[in-house]
Amino acid sequence: MRIFVAGATGAVGKRLVPALVTAGHDVVGTTRSASKAGQIREAGAEPVVLDVLDADAVHAAVADARPEVVVHQATSLSGMGTNLRKFDAYFAQTTRLWREGTDHLLAAAQDAGVRRIIVQSYTGWPNARVGGPVKTEDDPLDPDPPKACRQTLAAHRYVGETVPAAEGIEGLVLRYGAFYGPGTTLWTGGAHVEVIRKRRFPIIGAGTGVWSLIHMDDVASATVAAAVRGGPGVYNIVDDEPAPVADWLPYLADILGAKPPRHVPVWLGRLVGGDFAVSIMNEIRGSSNAKAKRELGWQPTHSSWREGFKAMA
Repeated sequence: MRIFVAGATGAVGKRLVPALVTAGHDVVGTTRSASKAGQIREAGAEPVVLDVLDADAVHAAVADARPEVVVHQATSLSGMGTNLRKFDAYFAQTTRLWREGTDHLLAAAQDAGVRRIIVQSYTGWPNARVGGPVKTEDDPLDPDPPKACRQTLAAHRYVGETVPAAEGIEGLVLRYGAFYGPGTTLWTGGAHVEVIRKRRFPIIGAGTGVWSLIHMDDVASATVAAAVRGGPGVYNIVDDEPAPVADWLPYLADILGAKPPRHVPVWLGRLVGGDFAVSIMNEIRGSSNAKAKRELGWQPTHSSWREGFKAMA
């Protein structure tokens, strides 16, 4: 199939484009920077320099490419920091790409007669912080999230409601878990790994917040599967072992040869990191991948973060 990938040089795109090419697909990949076009060409795809926020340019590029599938992986996270009080600020440009970029790609795909569109989203902290520790795609998102992440969560909600309901096209939303692996902050040289090494990533309170993680290779393989299988809807793309922070963070520190993370009381964590920091450490829920396995025919290679993290050693 001919597949148009918006954001082909981002963290996901760099793993996804070669995986699609290996699977036998004809790929057109976009980048905002002409200097990165060579990366796309070297991966076996046709490069297009494109700003996904430019509606006219998006329509022209999709019409010219004539794809059967459009995949939206465009983000702007190169300057991502670790201060969770500024979470929405860090994600401001990416939030625009999720909202406006999705609108532009969706409209262009519909006009060009594209069969399917796949859009990136996120699962984990957007889940409602009530009930059991693991949520499915049918469970609601958080109706009252911490102030620091409200705009970002609203963008995820918008994508999850808009894309599957689009007329004349099969709309799939892939809600990825917390990324780890090459090119992410949770990998050798990544920002979060470095603060874990320096014991500056403490466990706030009991660390009972449940995280669902996903290796970047499994992000790519799930997206390749979604290009050909599964009906319109939302899919959680996570590994098989949702885990509390109190389990996975000390394990990762040990893998890195670092001292165990410090523990700080909730009041101090709130004072330093804000309500969102306390929430992701103690309140958030993980996500089930049962639907993705069943309907996409997908199985993560790294079924648990335990063996996935060992590759960092």
